[in-house]
Amino acid sequence: MANILQAIHTIVSNDIPDVVDFYRSHNKINAVGDALELFIKDIFANTLNEIDEVRKQEAYERVFSYAGNANNPPDLMLALGDAIEVKKLKSETAQIALNSSYPTAKLCSNSPMITKACRECEQWDEKDLLYAIGCVNRQTLSSLWLVYGDCYAASQEIYQNMKTRIVAGINQTTGVEFSPTKELGRVNRVDPLGITSLRIRGMWHIEHPQKVYEYLGVSTKQVNQNFRLFTLMRETKYLSCPVEDRDQLESINNSSLQIQKVKIKSPDNPVKTIAARLIKYQT
Repeated sequence: MANILQAIHTIVSNDIPDVVDFYRSHNKINAVGDALELFIKDIFANTLNEIDEVRKQEAYERVFSYAGNANNPPDLMLALGDAIEVKKLKSETAQIALNSSYPTAKLCSNSPMITKACRECEQWDEKDLLYAIGCVNRQTLSSLWLVYGDCYAASQEIYQNMKTRIVAGINQTTGVEFSPTKELGRVNRVDPLGITSLRIRGMWHIEHPQKVYEYLGVSTKQVNQNFRLFTLMRETKYLSCPVEDRDQLESINNSSLQIQKVKIKSPDNPVKTIAARLIKYQT
């Protein structure tokens, strides 16, 4: 079963390509975001250097149970493993647009945001959610954050309560004809002819982990560095990975790779801390 430590090992063992040019040269992409998503697929499937499309597709089918679309989370799901949400940015300090989906600590099969295909791709109730946040500037992947949702996002009730309060306030507006919707609201018959409607949507954003975890000593400065990887997970998640994968990663003799035990602020209660692992790789 593919996992995060295997993906990190794949990154450390390979040169990081100029992702846009790399995938465009293979006629794979129409947009920069597509290149980053393909790169994430290849590091988890260990197919960065696979040029045979049939073998690559066979690897994808073994490793992934689901590949999503732009309108519904997640972008990828590892078979019997994590869900992955890919976010492409041009700046390492920009906020991350989550659109109508609020931040997620875990992905649940009963979420109204996911598709039927995602819900039924395998037997599952809850998956760890990994945010893969890449900064792609001038065709080059300069940094990649792999951070788990339970290190990054508060519990679902925090966001859902806020959404519920806003919806309740909107629905108290008098003289407006509302109709049922999964969004914050929908107003019908806005104009005298009754032919115009108004959709009220939430647009969620979250701070870049580079800013959120600045207190861990991660730096936005690049000094003679082409690429930087930061991976953050709870200690319990790290220890849940197979021993052979932990040993393989920990035995790499490369000063550019660091595996640190850290304490992070709890997303639900910042005065409490959580034992975590920060894995850094810089070239």
